[in-house]
Amino acid sequence: MLIKIHSIAKNNNVLSLLGNLVVAVFGFLSFFILARSFSLDDMGEWVLFITAGNFMEMMRFGITRTAIIRFLSGAKPEERQRLIASNWVIGFYSTAIISAIIWLSYLPFTNAIANSGFKLFFVWYPLLSFLNLPFNNAISILSADQEFKKILNIRLVNNGLFVLFLTANAFWFKWGVIEVLYAYLIVNVLSSIICMIKRWDGFHLIKKANRATNKIILDFGKFTIGTLIGSNLLKSADTFIIGLSPILGKEGVALFSVPLKLTEILEIPLRSFAATAFPNMSKASIQNNISEVKRFFYSYSGSITYLFIPIAIISFIFAKEFVIILGGHKYMAATDVFRMFCIYGLLIPIDRFTGVALDSINKPRQNFYKVIFMALANIIGDLIAVFVIPAFFPQIDHTLILMFVALATIVMTLIGLIVGFNYLNKEINVKYKEVFAEGWKFYRILFSKFR
Repeated sequence: MLIKIHSIAKNNNVLSLLGNLVVAVFGFLSFFILARSFSLDDMGEWVLFITAGNFMEMMRFGITRTAIIRFLSGAKPEERQRLIASNWVIGFYSTAIISAIIWLSYLPFTNAIANSGFKLFFVWYPLLSFLNLPFNNAISILSADQEFKKILNIRLVNNGLFVLFLTANAFWFKWGVIEVLYAYLIVNVLSSIICMIKRWDGFHLIKKANRATNKIILDFGKFTIGTLIGSNLLKSADTFIIGLSPILGKEGVALFSVPLKLTEILEIPLRSFAATAFPNMSKASIQNNISEVKRFFYSYSGSITYLFIPIAIISFIFAKEFVIILGGHKYMAATDVFRMFCIYGLLIPIDRFTGVALDSINKPRQNFYKVIFMALANIIGDLIAVFVIPAFFPQIDHTLILMFVALATIVMTLIGLIVGFNYLNKEINVKYKEVFAEGWKFYRILFSKFR
């Protein structure tokens, strides 16, 4: 029995799940502490900084991350070194360009940005983007190699140190947003230094970059960057548009951030299984083993869908308690918004894995189109919810506006599921019923290991 448990614990799916679970737990702890340390306005400003920063991360690494994971899966040693080097070169130049654009955009609008909730982002994100570059490059390479234990270790350092600071700050220092930001920068520097010392980031190979490998990554990345940006917009657009609302503002952002953070309960297994599915499906695709690609798609999307059903039901029933635990009583108004997100959670596994499958069979264009449809639906829905509906109904409750924003998320996910499945069906002939059949088979095999 112990041998079987040890074997399961060494499984890449389990290690990936554990890594994402650790990140999520630390993320929840950070949010828990900050929600009680900051006012609603300060919390809204911090959420805007993190949300906008994550959006820029997608722009920086959308070019390289998916491409490097796919092509390293079947690369020979010499080609592997060139790909890793090109990953560093492209990552550095994209970081420099994006940082320059952000700083130059800040200069002519200093006063306007200073009075908004986006000041932290425009002033500090460009510096952060350089400080965490080695750390992010290491995550890309380790993900391609399925070195999930190393990813777990470096994330323990990165997230753990920040939580330790926040805990000390809550009990003793009582510092504000700026001091918390300084600590965040320092933690990212330390994480990057460790990755460079361990040579996980590939900086020592940087001279091996050449035009051929640069082109391989950029040709694939020109579609995946759009896909990842669009994917990030599916959630961050909600926060940005709420932040721009004169009615909701930073307080609305803070309230919406609690159910959005709670939704990460559903994201933990989804991200974990996607991290192991993509390299496996890519390898099968490169070997022209389409039946194996389909088996992975069915098994992963079906098993996660089954897993999400009880999680969504429990979350719906105890929504109020979850909101209070995470944010405190001042966030209780967000309870029904979280219930809307529970419905959204049942749709995302198949939607997410259709995108993973399309990228793995080298069809990033179709995945890009799928995400564009979703992003447009979400943005249009958000604009209607935040600006059009209040214009016609000025006395509408602010919480109801946030619920309409959540409804837009449900609609756009349903659109993505349908569009993505149709694109995938045209390429490899997939069937909905097989998703649920293979998903159930996954659990039968898993449980049999404990007998």
